[in-house]
Amino acid sequence: MATSIGTAPAQASERAAQVDQRMAVSRMVAAGRVRSGGKWFYWIAGLSIINSIVVITGGSFHFVVGLGITSIVDGLAKRVGSAGSALDVVINGFVAGLFVLFGTFAVKAQKWAFVVGMALYAMDGLLLLSLRDYLSAGFHAYALYSIYQGFQAAGQVQA
Repeated sequence: MATSIGTAPAQASERAAQVDQRMAVSRMVAAGRVRSGGKWFYWIAGLSIINSIVVITGGSFHFVVGLGITSIVDGLAKRVGSAGSALDVVINGFVAGLFVLFGTFAVKAQKWAFVVGMALYAMDGLLLLSLRDYLSAGFHAYALYSIYQGFQAAGQVQA
């Protein structure tokens, strides 16, 4: 009888250790999802800048992940000429910088960065819809879904 009493606390502590281990693994998975969702903001910023450089240098392609607002600024700057190119770099650099900022805080599980970044990116997607750029708008929707998964995981990481 002494063995059954002695093993019960051992089994309970093993179960507690297993629960702790599962929780730690769950937090690690959630942290990975947060980073993955937050890094979308870096991609958006980087590809928007590349799109702007392509327009300034006379190229003809663009990445669908990039921002519609930067494409509009690119088009307006192209009409103005060389002075427009400098202004294009400043304006689009600022916009891309905002998305880098959102990414920086989002990968640290700051929910406000996800919310504000997603709201701005959703408005940008609506802008693309109004311009009938359905491929880019569709990719915006996919990116927003991926970012939202990071936002949900941020709640788990903070808990």
